[in-house]
Amino acid sequence: MDDHEDPLDWQGRPVDCASCPHRAWLEQGACERGKVCVRDRRGSRIERFFKSHPELNESGLNDPYFLVRAIAARHASLFRLPALVDDPDADVRAVLAERLPQRFVLKLRNDVDPRVRIAAATRLEHGALLQMTSDPDYYVRVVVARRLASDALPVLMCDPVVDVRLEVARRIGKEWLVSMAWDEDVAIRLVVAERLDELQLAVLATDSDWRVRHAVVERIAPVLLAQFLNDPEEDVREVARRRFAQHLSSTETRQDPANGGEFDA
Repeated sequence: MDDHEDPLDWQGRPVDCASCPHRAWLEQGACERGKVCVRDRRGSRIERFFKSHPELNESGLNDPYFLVRAIAARHASLFRLPALVDDPDADVRAVLAERLPQRFVLKLRNDVDPRVRIAAATRLEHGALLQMTSDPDYYVRVVVARRLASDALPVLMCDPVVDVRLEVARRIGKEWLVSMAWDEDVAIRLVVAERLDELQLAVLATDSDWRVRHAVVERIAPVLLAQFLNDPEEDVREVARRRFAQHLSSTETRQDPANGGEFDA
């Protein structure tokens, strides 16, 4: 909607300043039609209203328009929010999950709407968060994978959704990371190739995807480079030849009699 059009309320009707209980503020400049208005359906205008009149935040908690309730809940006293835990709108309940103490968030982690459960997952810790690893919504599990302690991440290693496993691969401990080297998705194996130690990378040396082998040959221990010199992919062979030559040159320099047979630091 263009800002120059007549503003509409949450039911699609033109905003009626004459019937508004705050109409006196319009002349005083405390409200501004189309810009600062609690009766407007636009969230930005409602937000400006409550920022201008914080004393009215709690009155917005009972408004029939869900957006007014949600915005008011962001600013109202915490002591007033528990009464909204069963609010019919998910946007309102998501705000509660972001603000209420943990004991209320525990209830909201089982909310029917994934938006609320996502908000709950950003707040919960440890065992309470672990119980959300089987959430039916994949993005809830993504958020859980981002926040779960690394030693608890193995429970999500075999998640059916790639995005979840990606988060696991990025954070899981090295002792478990090797087990993800055989993941069916190349994106996962690329992350593994970026994180494994140079000797551990041997498990990916014969990967079926050249992109993974390329990532491996760039980091693998020099003593393991020879197997890549005949790789079927030219780019992989090229990196292998370059690194192998550098390794040989370095070895010869360290053993050069001119240096007294001593290794350079």
